[in-house]
Amino acid sequence: MRPAPVGGTLTAVAAIAQRDLVKLIRDRPRMAVNLAFPILLIGGLGSVLQSTVGTVTGLDSVTLAFSGVLAATLFQSASAGMISIVEDRENDFSRELFIAPVARLALVGGKIVGETAVALVQGGCVVAFALAFGVRFGADQVARMAPACLACCLLGGAFGLATVALLPNQRSAMQVFQFLIIPQYVLGGVLVPLRGLSGYLDALARAMPLRYAVDLNRAALYSGRSGYAAAVPGDPVLDAAVVGGLFVVLLVVGALAFEYRERTR
Repeated sequence: MRPAPVGGTLTAVAAIAQRDLVKLIRDRPRMAVNLAFPILLIGGLGSVLQSTVGTVTGLDSVTLAFSGVLAATLFQSASAGMISIVEDRENDFSRELFIAPVARLALVGGKIVGETAVALVQGGCVVAFALAFGVRFGADQVARMAPACLACCLLGGAFGLATVALLPNQRSAMQVFQFLIIPQYVLGGVLVPLRGLSGYLDALARAMPLRYAVDLNRAALYSGRSGYAAAVPGDPVLDAAVVGGLFVVLLVVGALAFEYRERTR
């Protein structure tokens, strides 16, 4: 079967992405639950940390929490949404996709694009809440955060793809996924910039993909502002390179694993 032309490939990617976005619109409880956690972290824990983290760093802990929680929300939403791949496999929807004359990478790319759109919708809600809670940022900061947020979504989608493509069913995917995500909230510096960690903790933290996404978004928010040195422990150029490299590696690994499972089951 001849592969589809570029126009057909883009149409396939858009159709798959639209399907995921429509599923979110119809599943309002999912969106409400996904937003409850970041709102509690920003409004609740962010305020609690003012007397400790805020005093030590000289920064507003709510704004600091917002910069990390926004990146983590985008990453987690995009990656968790990839669990639908396992659901599609169980109801044989993925096999229907496989008979289409479209590159396999385009199929998984459509899933990532769709979950990226879903994550950005949820991220917009987090931003709106942060503004209501008193976090302030200018148009220049928004312009810098936009590509950083997009990078968080794409990295999360590729991470989720590489994870769930290797798992046999939806139940296993949900259990394993939580085990992989929760430690990243602690070792990714979501609420507190990571400095002075002991050797083994520093090694574990550097192995967390979310850490680089958080640092990249935080650098975009604090760039040119007082407190940048206290808020951003890493080099944003290195963070961007790591995020880009991880995205490519995880996308390829996930696509190959996805295709292998479909062909051998």
